[in-house]
Amino acid sequence: MLNFKNEDLCIEQVKLSDIAAEYGTSTYVYSKNQFINNFENYKKVLDAKGKGIICFACKANSNGTILKLLAGIGCGADTTSGGEIYRCLKANFNPSKIVYAGVGKTSEEIEYALKNKILMFNVESLEELDVIDNIAGKVKVKAKIAFRINPCVDPDTHSYIATGKKGTKFGIPYEDAVRAYLIAKKKKNVKILGIHSHIGSQILDIKPFKIAARKIKNIVNDLEKNGIRLEYINCGGGLGIEYTMYQKAPSPGRLISELLLVFDKDKKFIFEPGRSIIANAGYLLVKVIYRKFSCGKNFLITDAGMNDLMRPALYEAYHEIIPIRKIIGAQKVKTDVVGPICESGDFIGKDRMLPVLALGEYALVTCVGAYGAAMSSEYNSRPLLAEVLVDGSKTTLIRRRAKWEDLLLNEK
Repeated sequence: MLNFKNEDLCIEQVKLSDIAAEYGTSTYVYSKNQFINNFENYKKVLDAKGKGIICFACKANSNGTILKLLAGIGCGADTTSGGEIYRCLKANFNPSKIVYAGVGKTSEEIEYALKNKILMFNVESLEELDVIDNIAGKVKVKAKIAFRINPCVDPDTHSYIATGKKGTKFGIPYEDAVRAYLIAKKKKNVKILGIHSHIGSQILDIKPFKIAARKIKNIVNDLEKNGIRLEYINCGGGLGIEYTMYQKAPSPGRLISELLLVFDKDKKFIFEPGRSIIANAGYLLVKVIYRKFSCGKNFLITDAGMNDLMRPALYEAYHEIIPIRKIIGAQKVKTDVVGPICESGDFIGKDRMLPVLALGEYALVTCVGAYGAAMSSEYNSRPLLAEVLVDGSKTTLIRRRAKWEDLLLNEK
């Protein structure tokens, strides 16, 4: 929800220059109303067309305040670790709306999830099924499960975030799915509840989602012939966003509407959006600390590094970079925007056409609400950044800026 007030760039009604003055930089800034609206765009379509739950993929952003706000408006949670389940319970998510995925669930994490009565496990291997069954027997509960099925669909996305094609570590192979369910049916401490598929992330075409859904529907039909009737169809997440003006993302309404047509109307559905709820609600506010011209290239050196925003270095991801003041008629020069980390891969954007910014001026990196702060680290012994929530004209610090002494907090 960016807008200009005179020459000042604002998030909702708050000037970014005021945020910089109050909280310093680099700082993650979130628009509350943007991510609430993004969630509601999913929920209203599912409520109108079917029964089920929108489970926020909290690996995208696990800030406790953001999680608590989503839980408060009826959102569920897609989790991938015991720590994420812990965060979600502390944020007041209803355990009956928490699903748990991931190829490496430990015994401790499984027991914790069972004792807290989460909705279900998305089981990724037969060995994991055995462990869940054994632990459920020890704690005297029935473990509700779905198998995560790899439908062998290759979406058009970065190879690191394509999870539903052949050769990935995720899920039960498509051809082994029915056999896996027949094995689970014999387990004493397991209740089969659903089926799950997730083919990847930042997908901008509905077609691979529909191909995967049809393949999952074939499995559902085969299971019913074998006396196994499923209650939930979990379609996963993965819907992309428009990082650039040249990208066009389908709407949540179109995605849900088209996938629900594939399945019988008596099913309940789960969708697991992360990026498409929080990415465009988050920004990274940075300050220019040096300018440099070297070997024919212009560099803006900012106070944010690859430890603060990993996506450009990890995926060569594109994020728009804009000054926070309106500069009319200024000449633009091709510039690399980089950070202070001792790595050549430490950049925010390369070859960007930007106006010349002075030392101490600020710029904004857009669409970083997903996998921005969540993937940040203390590399180069750099403390983690502050995070600020904007709600109309109000700002709230939702994560304090770490200090140097915090770097030693857990060391002996």
